[in-house]
Amino acid sequence: MSETNASLIRKIGSAGDLQSVIRTMKAMAASSIGQYEKSVSAVGGYYHTIELGLGACFRAHPPSPAGSERKATTNTAAVVFGSDQGLVGQFNDVIADFAIQSLAEMPAKPTVWAVGERVQARLTDAGLTLAGVFPVPNSVKAITPLIGQILVEHETHRGRSEVTDLHLFYNRPGTGPVYAPVQQRLLPLDDEWCRQLAQLPWPTKLPPEIMGTGTETLRALIREYLFVSIFRACAESLASENASRLSAMERADKNIDELLETLRGTYHKLRQSAIDEELFDVISGYEALSK
Repeated sequence: MSETNASLIRKIGSAGDLQSVIRTMKAMAASSIGQYEKSVSAVGGYYHTIELGLGACFRAHPPSPAGSERKATTNTAAVVFGSDQGLVGQFNDVIADFAIQSLAEMPAKPTVWAVGERVQARLTDAGLTLAGVFPVPNSVKAITPLIGQILVEHETHRGRSEVTDLHLFYNRPGTGPVYAPVQQRLLPLDDEWCRQLAQLPWPTKLPPEIMGTGTETLRALIREYLFVSIFRACAESLASENASRLSAMERADKNIDELLETLRGTYHKLRQSAIDEELFDVISGYEALSK
């Protein structure tokens, strides 16, 4: 079907409107990446402080190496961070495939929670039965309530079914739009990691003093360790999501530029053809009248 000037003008207008929306989404994604990267950087100092506190407790009270012995007999809880919205390329597929493969290698059937409806659908399609789904935070301030929900759900299942292992699956930002799926085991505490913390040098000349009983202090620090670890995982996942969306929007913007160039070229050719036909009719009429 041949194009007309009117139809080409409508297509050019629609493509231009779509490009405006895409560029707005690009700006929003770039802004979101910045705030999540800043939050990850800010929480890094607090995470190091928690490590120093745990190291002091482990020096005073070395942990028992029972975590590795229980690993084969306990149930596993896992949280998979994805997205609620689309236009993120392969973001959800990458982390879902990685989590599915990793969970399949675990000896016990895992209890899985998904963060994001898109990754929930991907995990369900793979045959995993999910214990629940959490909405993806839309800002840095919304991450803290999410962490509270995750910890409450984990403690509830831990009390009912003796779930002790807790794993996180999320995408970690790399260079530019590149991200990579990672797995982090939060509980039980890794024995080698505990020994490394116990060897961390104290930043001052005065040795640390543990207030109260060692057990209460250690539990408080472990709660803070869980909080800051989940916070960082969620923030890095959100930064990766927005980086993937920014990359997808840049590709779409480039494709629309090429489409607009083609449409405008076709429009100009069609318009020039119509002008040529009108000129030919005028010349033909003039020649006919001259004869």
